[in-house]
This record gives sequence, C-alpha cells and structure tokens, in this order.
Amino acid sequence: MSALNRRSFLAGGVGLVAAGPALAQHMGHDPAHGPLYERLKTPGRIEVPETAAAQRYLDSPAPKAENQGRWAARAPLPLPRSEMAWATVLDERMHLVGGYGEQRVDRPYHQVYDPAADRWSDAPPLPRGANHVGVAVLDGRLYAIGGHTEQNRKPHNECFVYAGAGKAWSRIAPLPRSAGAIACVAFEGRIHAVGGAIGDTGPEKNSVDWHLSYDPKADRWTGHAPLPTGRDHTGIVAAGGRIHVLGGRVDNFHTNSNLHHSYETKEDKWRFRNPLPTARSGHGAVVYRGRIFCMGGEGTNRVFGQNEAYDLAADRWQAYAPMMTPRHGLGAVAVGDAIYVAGGGPVMGGGVQSAVHESFTLG
Repeated sequence: MSALNRRSFLAGGVGLVAAGPALAQHMGHDPAHGPLYERLKTPGRIEVPETAAAQRYLDSPAPKAENQGRWAARAPLPLPRSEMAWATVLDERMHLVGGYGEQRVDRPYHQVYDPAADRWSDAPPLPRGANHVGVAVLDGRLYAIGGHTEQNRKPHNECFVYAGAGKAWSRIAPLPRSAGAIACVAFEGRIHAVGGAIGDTGPEKNSVDWHLSYDPKADRWTGHAPLPTGRDHTGIVAAGGRIHVLGGRVDNFHTNSNLHHSYETKEDKWRFRNPLPTARSGHGAVVYRGRIFCMGGEGTNRVFGQNEAYDLAADRWQAYAPMMTPRHGLGAVAVGDAIYVAGGGPVMGGGVQSAVHESFTLG
C-alpha cells in the first residue's frame, strides 16, 4: 500500500460508526441486501471493485473542525444507481430521480427515502428518463430540469413538475436550449438553473455559463447575469440570502474547479467567495447547521471522500469526518439534523453504480 493510500485509509476511520451494518455497507456488502454494486455494462451485483481502493482520496487541505461528526449506514437504495446528479427534499423525504442503473443511462427512476422510517419507496417515474437531471423543490412541488439521454452527453431540454404523493408529473416550459448537469435551486419564488453541459462529443460538448430562472406563475424562463466561469457538475445551495455555486468541472473532470461564487439578486451580479478547499465535480452540497457542506466528487484517477464545510458567518472552510464510502454522481440532502448521501459511483467515470447510503451528523 502506498503512503498516500495508507494515509487515506487511516483518515477514513475518523468519526465512523463502528457498528456491524455500518462497517458491512462501508465494505460494499450489506447483510440484508447482499453486494451493493453493479457494473454499467454487465448485469449482476458485485462487491466493491478493487480500483475503488486505489482511487479513493480523503486528504483535505482545510483545517480540521474540532467536532468531526459521525457517519452511519442507512437503508441501501433498492438498486445500485449513480449520476442522478443531485437530490432534493419534499415533505421531509429525499427524492432521487433519473440516473444510471440496471445497465442503462436513461432511467426514469423516482425513489423516495423516509429518514424517520429508514425506508425507500417508489414514486411516479419521470416522463422522460435521463441522467444528470437538475432538481429543486419550490412551494411543495418537485421540478426536474433537462438532463442527458446518453452517457453524460446528448442533453434534452424538457422540464417537468411533480406535485407530491398521488400526483403525476406535468410538463412545464422547456429550457431555451438543451443541457444536462445543470445546478438547480429554489430561491425567492423561482427555480434558478446555473451552468450545465451542452453538446454531444468532442468540441461540441462543453460547459456553459448560463443562468436562467423559471417563474412557475408565468411558466417562463428568464435569463440573468451569467456565471463568471462556465462549468457543470457543480454544487449549489441557497443560504444566507443568496445562491452559492461551488466547484464543478470546466468541460471535463480533468479540469475541475475550486471556484465558489455567490449570486446577488438585487444587483444581478456574481461575487467571488472563499474557494472550495478541494477542487472537484459531481459532489454533494447541502446546508446544515449554518454551514455549506460539500462531500464526495471525482477528479483524474480520484474519487473524493472529503467532507468540507463553509461557515457562512465566519467565512472559512473546515474539514469534517470524510465519507465512509467515497463516491461521485450521488444524491445528498439535509433532513432534520442529518445529511443523507445515497448512491453514486465508487470509481472514476460511470462504469460502476452503488446502492450505498450513509448519513452524517454533528451529534
């Protein structure tokens, strides 16, 4: 074992819950569900791939927080999934839509996790299956924006809204132009869609600096000041009276960014903020206890387990207990007093999906 991997392995033990189920899920095999991984090209569950150990990276340059927090295993996803891009919360439950799974990349999955019961259930599927779908909740409605219909490419512009239990998805005004891996968030009565990836392959596929907002009352998209640097696979949250966009990739994960911008609505202007300590893309971003937590993600030959948080009041980043299972293309939300991180890929790229589901709390 190299010095780097040895150091990363030891760091992974900090703040973990040592209970049997947690350790078992961390190792990729749950006693009640069996292996938690599956390859994109080959059917059948598998144990965690050997390449995952070589690519996992946990070292953060940020100073360590005094309270590192703790991770624990939760009920695994019903099936291995990745590249949902994001997750969102509706009625105190996590919603995951679209993504890779069961040897396809255009799944219309819509699965819901209830933290109180530690249980997953199925909800009405997306009208059009896709991966890297932008999602956000506004006024009790779940919005699904764009996405890719092939493996991280060939985007579409269709958008949908889901009004909750017992309801069906409905179409809303499409994006002005097709895009996937768009960062979406509800803010001041609108759905904001920032960045994204367009095109198919080669020079036609690139990150964009778009910033659009959707007005549900008018069923219309409006343009705003563009993101200073076009990128996709970013983290996005609304916190402290503004929108924050964190990290992401510029065209591909070989050129990941650590940029952190905030959007000032009244000025229609973006401002640079204290940058993300670890440049990455395909990571989760949530607001929890007055901080923006960013966890997971991928880069060149790396799958990140870093769990770094930005203190809005102190304008500083700190490192917290890293993920038990580093992943990218995952779903992450905060519900109650915990962060939930479900699915994602344990190795670089989209070749392997996971059903791993873990939670983090500061106790």
